[in-house]
Amino acid sequence: MIIALAVPLWLAVGSAGLADRTAPASPPALDLAYYLPDALDHDPDVPTPREVLGYEVGEWHVRHDQLVRYFEVLAEHSDRFQLTDYGRTHEGRRLLLAVVTAHATAERVESIRDRHRRVALGLESLAPTDPVVVWMGYGVHGNESSASNASLLLAYHLAAARGPEIDALLESCVVLIDPCLNPDGGSRFAHWANMHRSRNLVADPATREHHEAWPGGRTNHYWFDLNRDWLLLVHPESRGRLARYHAWKPNVVTDYHEMGTDASYFFQPGIPSRQNPWTPERNLELTRSIAKFHASALDAIGSRYYTEESFDDFYYGKGSTYPDINGAVGILFEQASSRGHLQESERGDLSFPFTIRNQLVTSLSTLEAARNLRTSLLGYQREFYASAADVSGPRAYVFGDAHDRTRTEALAELLT
Repeated sequence: MIIALAVPLWLAVGSAGLADRTAPASPPALDLAYYLPDALDHDPDVPTPREVLGYEVGEWHVRHDQLVRYFEVLAEHSDRFQLTDYGRTHEGRRLLLAVVTAHATAERVESIRDRHRRVALGLESLAPTDPVVVWMGYGVHGNESSASNASLLLAYHLAAARGPEIDALLESCVVLIDPCLNPDGGSRFAHWANMHRSRNLVADPATREHHEAWPGGRTNHYWFDLNRDWLLLVHPESRGRLARYHAWKPNVVTDYHEMGTDASYFFQPGIPSRQNPWTPERNLELTRSIAKFHASALDAIGSRYYTEESFDDFYYGKGSTYPDINGAVGILFEQASSRGHLQESERGDLSFPFTIRNQLVTSLSTLEAARNLRTSLLGYQREFYASAADVSGPRAYVFGDAHDRTRTEALAELLT
């Protein structure tokens, strides 16, 4: 009888201890106020992510079809928002680019794009009212999903916010949102994380949710790391993006990633000794100026961060470095990953919503920096292309082999 009573008592104590260890509470009252704490005025006629998705951002990992639908809804409800496609993935998923600016009619957007490109290349003079163009790139590694989930909130805010501040921002900036650079990998990981989510979130790093099965969501359909394809242009995701990139010639390009769970938050500059020598010194100066805005924004919400202590800026085939050799300022962001919905770390439990909020905060600080540094960024880009033209060598090369037409055509395709 004593043993019979003791066993249930032991089980009860053990179960309680296990529950405390593996099921910490998720962030309380998760809603837009968690992400946009300043209680900015937003147009109630523009649907929130929750109204379209059926859940608050961060409660689940957004699927690509859900992301596409939400961006379509924003385009239907906001005159600031124009949605275009720049291609499809190997698995047939749409590659989106949203253009957000004041009064984003098709005619006005095309006029701005054409003039901006001509000014950048020195074909027209720079005017005091010319806007700066910012390309916001999210989710090139599909299992670093705080990035694409943050794009939902940025898109909503830019489409719905009201007041003189947002009006001034969108008069001086054209924001290009590339919400998911790797939809195939992103969908693979969203399925994994959502499939293994518990009603009571499990933070134990040993649980299956935090150990994605091979090949994982980092890569695309053919398991290729698309953040190494900006020069090679092997895959349709990269080819479509770069065609649109050069049609716009952005001034600032962001590249949002995740790193180890026990880290904090990184933004460039990276390690100074690992800077590509072909990157102009002025580029690094502008990067440091932009970094001050990120530091201030993260300080305001009490998030830890660091800079210049890791990550290189050398290989030009990555999303944060390719812009540096094309007249823009590329910025890498690295957020400690929850790799699911909640995970223990050296600094306590790391929640998915927390990672999303940091990515959103630095998205907004990027736009604030671009607005404040607009004339410097526009001037730098003009000087970059003018300098490149001054020191340019041969204007054309003749290549080809009559006996190997296939290789000749492959090279020509790569160069176009």
